[in-house]
Amino acid sequence: MTDPSPFDLPERREPAFNVPAVVVALGAVLIAIHLVRYHVLSVPADNEVLVLFAFWPVRYVPEVLASGSAPGGLAADAWGFLSYAFLHGGTAHVLFNLLWMATFGSALARRFGTARFLAFSALCAIGGAAAHLATHFGEAVPMIGASAAVSGQMAGALRFVFELGGPLGAIRRTDPGAYRIPAVPLLRSLTNPQVFGFMAVWFGINLLFGLWSAPLTGEDASIAWQAHIGGFLAGLALFPLFDPVRRW
Repeated sequence: MTDPSPFDLPERREPAFNVPAVVVALGAVLIAIHLVRYHVLSVPADNEVLVLFAFWPVRYVPEVLASGSAPGGLAADAWGFLSYAFLHGGTAHVLFNLLWMATFGSALARRFGTARFLAFSALCAIGGAAAHLATHFGEAVPMIGASAAVSGQMAGALRFVFELGGPLGAIRRTDPGAYRIPAVPLLRSLTNPQVFGFMAVWFGINLLFGLWSAPLTGEDASIAWQAHIGGFLAGLALFPLFDPVRRW
């Protein structure tokens, strides 16, 4: 038997499940909440969850807000801007959001790290709720779903994934450094045909659903497209504040 050569390097194996741990954990939380709501809680108990944790524009009517008479009081008025993102209207709804989070959220999580990623996603969810409130003020119809947060993740990832050397760039890297490519200023990034095309299609689809008012995921619910846009715009605005990579 011959001794192994020092030049015989061990075979490198790619991980079978190459999604950042924070994205996996967040997805698991969303799935767990959905399973508990639909398979453990009774209908009255689930309705109570919706009353306390969905985003209800009617809560913020001045008379209701001042009196604190809505279920859960002022505390629910505050946490509703974020807690709605952990609830979904059906299996297709949650799976659709998980798919896009695994795609774009993973890229952003690799760049930001766990704490920045979670804080950024939370603020994008709040931005989506604010946009929904501005366009549905006083309505007594709840909004749920992580779509605004995921839209913000898309916007954040868009700032670097299509750059030269980025993971989806015309000339791309395949190592972890692909997620550390400096981001160019926003207006300059719009001169990239890939970035501009993605944004044009994304905004077009959301505006189409706004005019058509048709369900996107097969569930019997309308699309909160204003929240999507609010989350996306929040992501574009917040990205430079969270980005740990030195600017271009």
